[in-house]
Amino acid sequence: MTSGVSTVALQRLKKDYQRLLKEPVPFMKAAPLETNILEWRYIIIGAPKTPYEGGIYMGKLLFPKDFPFKPPAILMLTPNGRFQTNTRLCLSISDYHPDTWNPAWTVSTIITGLMSFMNDNQPTLGSLVTSESERKLLAKKSKQWNLKDKSFCALFPEEADQIREEMEKMNQQELDSIREEETAIKNRRGGTCICS
Repeated sequence: MTSGVSTVALQRLKKDYQRLLKEPVPFMKAAPLETNILEWRYIIIGAPKTPYEGGIYMGKLLFPKDFPFKPPAILMLTPNGRFQTNTRLCLSISDYHPDTWNPAWTVSTIITGLMSFMNDNQPTLGSLVTSESERKLLAKKSKQWNLKDKSFCALFPEEADQIREEMEKMNQQELDSIREEETAIKNRRGGTCICS
């Protein structure tokens, strides 16, 4: 679906995708949907020594037809404890702030900025306040969550295969440990937990 997309947007998004393939950025990947160059999925791989370590977080970039002159909408899809899911995020690099947008910013610049903001605790529209233990638990659960998403499996097959292998190797004790952590967090929060 490329009707109404400017030639500039089409060329720029194709160029950004090729650059991501040739020059991968640490802790992230991104790809357009096969059916719509304006809709991308990205994954952020939780960086070491953060509450997100070991997790994989998928999100969505929705580019306007006149990109790069206007910024994309940014959404997080995988529960993570930092951002609400399926909610547009208010960031200086998103469509909430077209006044701070720089047309020179690429897809990798956008996701790198998002990763930086994810590791910060500054509140914004679309952010959440959760404990470090909740974020760590969500990191453990993120991979299973992503496997249920068809676009994750189609666009990031290497990661999907790696997760399947890891899950096959998980023993019952590890699964029970995750459930116990979830129960402990629910009890501390009075019966609620975003990790369910």
